Amino acid sequence: MRDAFAEDGKQVLAQCRGRRPHLRDFADKGCKEQSRCILLGASNTWFPITLSALHVPTESEKLEQLVDYHWAKLEAATSLEIVTAFRKIGQLTAFAEFSDAGIWVAIQKKRGAQSTLVEKEEGLKVAEWEAFSHPDPARNTQDFQLRAVAAAKGYEPFIERVVLVERLREVRALVGFTRIDSPGNFNDIEDIPKDRRASISRHSPAWVPASEVRGEGIFVQFKEEAIAAWCQKVDDLEADFAQAHREWRRARQIENPDAGFPGIRYILLHSLAHALMRQIAVECGYTAASIRERIYSLNPTGDRGPMAGVLLYTGAADSEGTLGGLVSLGEPMTLGRLLDQTLEQVRLCASDPLCVEHHPWRDGLSLHGAACHACLFSPETSCEHGNKYLDRTTLARTFQLDRVPFFLRD
Repeated sequence: MRDAFAEDGKQVLAQCRGRRPHLRDFADKGCKEQSRCILLGASNTWFPITLSALHVPTESEKLEQLVDYHWAKLEAATSLEIVTAFRKIGQLTAFAEFSDAGIWVAIQKKRGAQSTLVEKEEGLKVAEWEAFSHPDPARNTQDFQLRAVAAAKGYEPFIERVVLVERLREVRALVGFTRIDSPGNFNDIEDIPKDRRASISRHSPAWVPASEVRGEGIFVQFKEEAIAAWCQKVDDLEADFAQAHREWRRARQIENPDAGFPGIRYILLHSLAHALMRQIAVECGYTAASIRERIYSLNPTGDRGPMAGVLLYTGAADSEGTLGGLVSLGEPMTLGRLLDQTLEQVRLCASDPLCVEHHPWRDGLSLHGAACHACLFSPETSCEHGNKYLDRTTLARTFQLDRVPFFLRD
């Protein structure tokens, strides 16, 4: 083992043949890289590249959602006359507001007779943000149910809106994988160089493996004026993270190292999401690895901005995740107590003063400030950004007295 992994071992290993065992073929242009040893069960053997999307119905999709939900019954409808017959025998009570012709068109669309690929200019998170920040009971379906409640008790100056997501459906798709370098090293999937991506099929896939997860969650929207005022007070901290971001990308030979920096707004929201997830896991009944985050952060100058919100939801694929344990914690009194406990917990860390004094780039290219496994880090299944862009000094007073936390009351 020692000889195989040492530098001398490379002389014994042949040049890479470009073989792709998972596709049972060889790379078209071969490979000129030197082979090297790696443990068969090593964690960096492969890292999945996944895409995640929440199902957010729109007003125009309401009929399609009903057809999808009742498809076991409607699949037998092969003509408009059969749809009319279904209505006469009382099989379409859920479709009372829709005409027979409209239902028939939706059935044909479901079968693919009229399916077309529509390119949407707005990103997935933009549609999600619009749905959560403007909850409309009329848009509730079997897989998407929102209920707005008052802001957390005692946090009205900071929180604009709290929405209890009583039902939620998430789709996760595997689109490829990487080796050695984790996709978490890049801010976006588009940043991953093509030569570092491994395809999951020999040709451009017509479909990819995907899973459907149903759960529940809590959405918290913060007041834009409070966020904007705080961002102006922490220019030095943002500059430190921006420098760390540039150095991180340069070290990994990523083009345009200045691009993709999420900004101090994202660091605040991301840090709060991690701190709150750890506190919620103690009370809601779900494990820490079963709770996921979704950060909505966009500056006012950005397209479709501004955004400042956090969605914490159950992400365990082995259960329905709709038992109400997480949603019940979003009630005003309960959420206020949880936030109090969260801010109290982040004031001190078991690794202080080393943790609180950690610098984003002077102490190694870590892309995080005052954060470690004892205070803010979360399981890989929970974090959308690989435990980067975290700093608990953005939330509450710590040993770093020169920092101005967001939750600072007069």
